[in-house]
Amino acid sequence: MKEQLYTIPLNDAINANDECPFCFIERSVEQDLLDFVLGSGSSYMEADIREMTDKAGFCRQHFQKMFDYGNTLGNAWILKTHYQKVIGEMKEQFAHFKPAKTTLKDKFRKTAESSNTIGMWVKKKEASCYVCDHFKDTYERYMDTFFYLWKQDAEFCRKIKEGKGFCLHHFGDLCEAADSRLAGSEKDTFYETMFPLMERNMQRLAEDVAWMVEKFDYRNKDADWKDSKDAIQRGMQKLKGGYPADGPYKMNK
Repeated sequence: MKEQLYTIPLNDAINANDECPFCFIERSVEQDLLDFVLGSGSSYMEADIREMTDKAGFCRQHFQKMFDYGNTLGNAWILKTHYQKVIGEMKEQFAHFKPAKTTLKDKFRKTAESSNTIGMWVKKKEASCYVCDHFKDTYERYMDTFFYLWKQDAEFCRKIKEGKGFCLHHFGDLCEAADSRLAGSEKDTFYETMFPLMERNMQRLAEDVAWMVEKFDYRNKDADWKDSKDAIQRGMQKLKGGYPADGPYKMNK
C-alpha cells in the first residue's frame, strides 16, 4: 500500500522496532508539543497561544518537563499570564463559595463524595493540561490510522505480527479502540493475532529480566548477556509505558 502523509509517523514507529510503537509516538508528539510551546518559534509570545495555555494550564508532569526543557523566559511568560487567569478564577470561586452542610451520617462515611466547590474547582484545574489535551486528540487520530492500516495494508499487518507487541498501557487502549473500529469477524482476527503476540513478547521480556538476575551469579560472569543489558528499562516500559531510561528533553539552543 502506498504510504500517505498521515500514515508516515505510525509506520516510522513500527519500523523503529521499539517495545511499543505507541510509546514511540507518544514521546515524539510530546517533544513536538514542548518545542511548540517553549521552543525557538517563541509561540509563548503569541497572545492567542498563551490564551489557550492560560485556560488549559499544565499538569504536574508537564510542568516538570517544561522546567527541564530549559527556556526560562518562555516558562516565565507562560506562568505570568497563567497566574493572572488562575487568580481571577480563584477570586470568583471564593466569592461564590458556601461551606456545605455536613450531617451526622456524612461524618461516618469513609468515602463520601465531596460537594466542596473549591475542591472540585482545584481537581478540574489539575485534570486540565495543554500538552495532555493536545496529545489525546492526536492519539485518537493515530488509533484511527492504526485500524485503517490494519484493515487495508498487508505489509503493516505483517510487521505488527512479527514485531515486539505493545506496552500493557497502550495495548489496553488498543483493545478498547477495537470495539468501535472493527466489525465482529474483524475483531476475532484481531484478537487471534494480538493475544499470542502479547504473550510471546511478555515472556521474552520476562526471560530477559530473569537472565539479568542470573548474570549477577558469579558462575555466569563470563556468560553472554544475550538481550538483557537493557532489560530493566525495557521491562518497565512493557508494563507501564514510557521510557524510564530517558533523560530530560532539552531545548535545542
